[in-house]
Amino acid sequence: MAEGEEEVNYASVVFKAGNNPQPAAKRGEETVYGELKVQNETKNEAKRGEETVYGEVEAQNETKNEDSAGRRRFQHLSCCLGILCVILLGGIIGVCVYLPTLSHESDPIQLEEVSTLLANNKKLSLENANLKRDNQNLTDQLGNLTEAYTVSESNVKSLSAGVKELTTRNQELETEKKNLKQQIQNMETTWNELNVSRAQWSIDEYCKQPGNQTCKACQDGWKHTESGCYVYNDAHLPNQKTWEEAQEDCRGKNSDLAVAHHLEEKEAIITNSLGSNGFWIGLRVEDGKWKWVDGSNLSDSSWIVPPADGRCALFFKDRNKWSSVSCGATHQWICQKKALSV
Repeated sequence: MAEGEEEVNYASVVFKAGNNPQPAAKRGEETVYGELKVQNETKNEAKRGEETVYGEVEAQNETKNEDSAGRRRFQHLSCCLGILCVILLGGIIGVCVYLPTLSHESDPIQLEEVSTLLANNKKLSLENANLKRDNQNLTDQLGNLTEAYTVSESNVKSLSAGVKELTTRNQELETEKKNLKQQIQNMETTWNELNVSRAQWSIDEYCKQPGNQTCKACQDGWKHTESGCYVYNDAHLPNQKTWEEAQEDCRGKNSDLAVAHHLEEKEAIITNSLGSNGFWIGLRVEDGKWKWVDGSNLSDSSWIVPPADGRCALFFKDRNKWSSVSCGATHQWICQKKALSV
């Protein structure tokens, strides 16, 4: 009975290796209980129990052999890894010892090449910095140019609007010009009609006089010379006039202040003059020049002093030169108009 318990207890270990989930103590009790029942009933079953125990022992031995083979494989792998670590450590130590020796034993040419490469690297670094700075400058310039372009584009738009406005204004001026031309043509027509009426009036004035059927070259009160007809307005103060007022008075008589384009006309004014007082003639300063009332320039500058703004010419009978006086002064005046051809 004691020997049977040892075999049964041993068999409980075999059940553990076979992944039996029941506890070992409980399996031992069940096995002992089974063996006791087998011995009380029949010896044949005891024999089968012995064979079962033998098989279980044999399975346990095989399991132990497999565990021993696995441990040996792990031991071999650990030895290989240890050897590899030792070899790597030796290689590292050798490289550390060899590199300083190689550095000291390097070829001078290689050292020079290294120095050259370092110098070139430094130079390239400087050039790279310069290029970055230039790139930044160009970027800033581009920004400025873009801003200037925007301003220029705005100015162009403004100028375009101005051109359009000027074009419209020019068209309006063209229309006004056409209207003025038409008005001028109408005025010329009216002027021609007035000239015809004036001519008729002149004929009546010069020719149709009571008791005289002949025509005269000048109206009564006007002195005739080869240059035309003259009237000397020898008014006394306060009836004397400024240059402008004298010109208006002459216009009212279908004439102008006296003009002397050449020496004969100058002599004619002197010949028919009277008294010693000064008389306005049709010469005054315009645009820095002496000009006659008909728009022509003075032909002989020796007849009067150089021009000055606001000055008009005054004639004196006993003087060879004309005087330059203020146009606002009051004096007597001479009117002139063409003589009638008879």
